[in-house]
Amino acid sequence: MAKNTNIKTVADNRKARFAYEVMDTLEAGLVLSGTEVKSLREGHANIQESYASVEGGEIWLINAHIPEYFAGNRFNHEPRRRRKLLLSKKEMARMAQAVEREGMTMVPLKLYFNERGIAKLQLALARGKKLHDKRETLKQRDWSREQARLLKERG
Repeated sequence: MAKNTNIKTVADNRKARFAYEVMDTLEAGLVLSGTEVKSLREGHANIQESYASVEGGEIWLINAHIPEYFAGNRFNHEPRRRRKLLLSKKEMARMAQAVEREGMTMVPLKLYFNERGIAKLQLALARGKKLHDKRETLKQRDWSREQARLLKERG
């Protein structure tokens, strides 16, 4: 599968795949103000501690940090404000049902600009890992590094 070079990743939540078992992913749009888009285009954002929540039939991104745009003066945005996610009604219903009935969590994995230059969020339906699952993930990662090192030594 060829990787698309037109996609510009702004923020990546690498801890999410370690702390959660990802069941399903989908792409969501974001409602952003002008200074938020300018700040994202400069590559500034943090989605490490953020999550998505269902409130009033809509899905909101909570606790994502998009710093103020340096030239935004009085029109600047609040860095940690709640941002509405744009999904179809069918996708919203499916996500809300998974969170309510199955006890899953909506975790943002990646914030990026697509080929058309529109800000998108890769959102995952995930279940929290237990401590023993996290240890297993660490063992797998260490073993794959060791394999790569051994193969490199042998040529």
